[in-house]
Amino acid sequence: MSDTSISEAERIRKEQEDDMERRRDARRIGEAQLILAEKRTALAVMRTGIAVYALPLSVLGLLIATSRYYDPRQVLHLLVPLLVLCAGLAVLGTYLVTRSVLRLRRQDKMLCSIKAESPRLAALINE
Repeated sequence: MSDTSISEAERIRKEQEDDMERRRDARRIGEAQLILAEKRTALAVMRTGIAVYALPLSVLGLLIATSRYYDPRQVLHLLVPLLVLCAGLAVLGTYLVTRSVLRLRRQDKMLCSIKAESPRLAALINE
């Protein structure tokens, strides 16, 4: 074998290794983009949960502020369903926020594992 055929084989092998590394990086970037999209979704759900949780607090604040204008015993038939609805909304808001926080933690762990696999990708993802 001549020197040119050896160097040609090495060049081809090097190109194949570079191509495989680019494909691995592209796959990792795709995974990171998917995880970041899921993270944005979890943050949107958290924002919704906070808004749902704030609604019963606002209603209860309004009821307390206006309590001197009505007798609770006379409007009990209206207060009980309203308070049950407020409790349900508070539970729903708490559930949404808790679920979002747990998902965010899991997604952060997945991003950390991807960053540990690829130092070049770790430089792109700053957290």
